[in-house]
Amino acid sequence: MQRKTYDADKDDGLVVPLLDLGPIHRPIGAELRDAVLGVLESNRFVGGPELESFEREIAAYCGSHHAIGVSSGTDAIIASLMAFDIGLGDQVIVPSFTFFATAGSVRRLGAQIVFCDIEPRTFNLDPTKLNKLITSRTRAVIPVHLFGLCADMDAIMQICSRHGLKVVEDAAQAIGATYQEKMAGTMGDTGCLSFFPSKNLGGIGDGGLILAQDKEVSEKLCRLRDHGAEHRYYHSLVGGNFRLDAIQAAALRVKLSHLEEWHQQRRDNAGAYIDAFSDLERKGLIRLPSDVPSYRHVFHQFVIRVSRRDALQEYLKSHLIDTAIYYPVPLHLQDCFAELGYRKGSLPESEKAAREVLALPVFPGLTTAQRNKVIHHVREFLLN
Repeated sequence: MQRKTYDADKDDGLVVPLLDLGPIHRPIGAELRDAVLGVLESNRFVGGPELESFEREIAAYCGSHHAIGVSSGTDAIIASLMAFDIGLGDQVIVPSFTFFATAGSVRRLGAQIVFCDIEPRTFNLDPTKLNKLITSRTRAVIPVHLFGLCADMDAIMQICSRHGLKVVEDAAQAIGATYQEKMAGTMGDTGCLSFFPSKNLGGIGDGGLILAQDKEVSEKLCRLRDHGAEHRYYHSLVGGNFRLDAIQAAALRVKLSHLEEWHQQRRDNAGAYIDAFSDLERKGLIRLPSDVPSYRHVFHQFVIRVSRRDALQEYLKSHLIDTAIYYPVPLHLQDCFAELGYRKGSLPESEKAAREVLALPVFPGLTTAQRNKVIHHVREFLLN
């Protein structure tokens, strides 16, 4: 029988994973099996009706004119930059505190990465730092909606519009998040989603998608994902093999219908943490995620900031609570970007975040007992 509360004096080895896909998949297992078997029986494994249906359904969910399924969130960024002919000699501004793919995609196309520091409260690109980074070679900005919270898109869009820059939203962690009632991925020139299995909408393998509002951009992206061909063997440009498999589209169609329920569970878990830790924040012992009324945070991760981060992580691990550090080294200090000339102290907020952040379990299906165990031990550590 599942225990609904947590009693520290009667802890019988309750394990709290950072993520458990079991509670998500078990209730919809039959639906997923039927969807996968349907693709197998159709013999349509690349493209076809499952992909077309999924693209229509997710475009409707996001409020986007066009949706183009691709092979990963990384390829969504690469294809978006290719659609705007960004390459050698161009500069693209990205935040330093993000997953590697944001900057790696720029490098793969031969463009120059320009790193921007973040807002300490949201972890997102700080628009007040943008203007001084823009040069005559700047072609695009990639704001990241990190951990499920949108960046300050009005400020970013105003700056980019003034300078004629393309905006490629990295919404890999933020499907369903909103900024002033606008969905993540629909405010820039393109929006890039990831369906890696751990995402809020995760596939059963790799997958991604590009949201676009312009028909010509959408048509170009459709060609780019298929080696630049509009018709087989006739290539108007050089693209790549960026296609989303039908089996992923079929599984994602099933899961999309449950996404809002899972978002609400994440928000409920996050709300419980915020209520439980708010007094600790007032005492300066912890910094909690930003969740303001004009945004909808979908809590892909629930990330706190604490000065004794490493010690807290070890303490929680000793009590069978799994956590993660996203991200231990900001991108401007990664070895592969050393030639760009950044040093420690170049982007102080990104570097400080890397020293302080810790993600707590927030996944749908997290039990009350598990959540209360996390609360108990975080409080116990910080108050002692």
